[in-house]
Amino acid sequence: MDPAAAPARDPRITPSKPWRSAHVVPVGGGERRRPGVDNRRSDQPCIRPTLEFTVKDAVKTVEKRLGRIVLTLVALLVLLLGVPEISRPRPRTVNTEKGPVLLSVVARGLAQPWGMDILPDGAIVVTEKPGRLRILDRDGTLSAPLAGVPPVVDAGQGGLLDVTVDPAFARNRLLWLAYSEPASDGANSTAVARARLSTDGATLEGVKVIFRQLPRYPGRLHFGARVVFARDGTVFVTLGERFRDPWREQAQNLRSHLGKVVRLQPDGTAPDDNPFVGRDDALPELWSYGHRNVQGAAIHPETGKLWISEHGPRGGDELNVPKPGGNYGWPLVSHGVEYSGRPVGRGNRSAPGLEDPVATWTPAIAPGGIAFYTDKAFPGWQGNLLVAGLRARAVLRLELDGESVMHEERLIADEGRRIRDVAVGPDGVVYALTDDVRDGRILRLAPGN
Repeated sequence: MDPAAAPARDPRITPSKPWRSAHVVPVGGGERRRPGVDNRRSDQPCIRPTLEFTVKDAVKTVEKRLGRIVLTLVALLVLLLGVPEISRPRPRTVNTEKGPVLLSVVARGLAQPWGMDILPDGAIVVTEKPGRLRILDRDGTLSAPLAGVPPVVDAGQGGLLDVTVDPAFARNRLLWLAYSEPASDGANSTAVARARLSTDGATLEGVKVIFRQLPRYPGRLHFGARVVFARDGTVFVTLGERFRDPWREQAQNLRSHLGKVVRLQPDGTAPDDNPFVGRDDALPELWSYGHRNVQGAAIHPETGKLWISEHGPRGGDELNVPKPGGNYGWPLVSHGVEYSGRPVGRGNRSAPGLEDPVATWTPAIAPGGIAFYTDKAFPGWQGNLLVAGLRARAVLRLELDGESVMHEERLIADEGRRIRDVAVGPDGVVYALTDDVRDGRILRLAPGN
């Protein structure tokens, strides 16, 4: 479950008040009302301000009003342009089961960041859901929004979502984007585009859409939208079932992209060895089906298999290793219940012919991105799976035995922030992305010793 957060009104924007004169002018022979003047009776004391007082008063008033205008303009720039905050909290040490971790904030002030990936030089490319893409250099400099990003539907859970660095980026400079794409009829769907990053790192060039989810739907929820490359160069894309009845039923329909994982060639065509190739009743790009809303995907470093994290309804979040052609049951079975409390389907958790999850979570953790850890920087984490937890407000560290979860530890839970994505840098440092509407952060987890 991933409830969308609604932004609050910026408290720094204060409406100006009309200025009124405070001096008194005697009105002989009775009262005469003058707009903007404190009209007192003629027998009250008369205050005659000096020229010095009047000038000082006017200067103070102008300064006050100009100050309000400047503050208002700054606040509007922050809201409209997404100017990141500069100040950062001091690094602090966090104790974990495997030793101390040094937690620091390397960027903040992002507008609901959703996805990130690491460039070959260690810089981080990060999306903001309203439709902005930025690069965080290794020196901590956060770029202005890149030009050339395709239009997105920034509504509910939709927007600019995942970003993935092409495995051959050093040669082709390609970035892959997953986002909610608007249609002319008011509907939308998940799309995947690739584009070349300009040599100055400021613009996306040659944007080309290579996949569009069909059918389109005029909704705001469950876009899925993780993109990951397999070892053989094919591309996995996760797709939500759009949440509402009867659309979510299409997760079981092999002629629909809703509630599926698809496997594509880099040009958008279906590989010849996909499980449904050659079947008239199925789309050739499908890899697995019966999914609800998959928002995490990673390739196992040893087996090369795809692993995914998936939002359940009320409880029943899942970790899966999708088999080619596998049916993962939604909305026929679930380990959770509907938000109303009613059972999903007939209330079964499994059924013949349906694949069981590797692990489930109830209460829900609302899993986001996932990443396998193989580096030596954290020796005790080697072979573990890291899972971003939105509702859990933590990074979950899962110890694995084959395709079984043996132990779970929740990292940086005392931060109290929704974690949307997680990634591992080339030096073994872990980065976590917080899901804040106005102060989204990139957190850095480094060895504490």
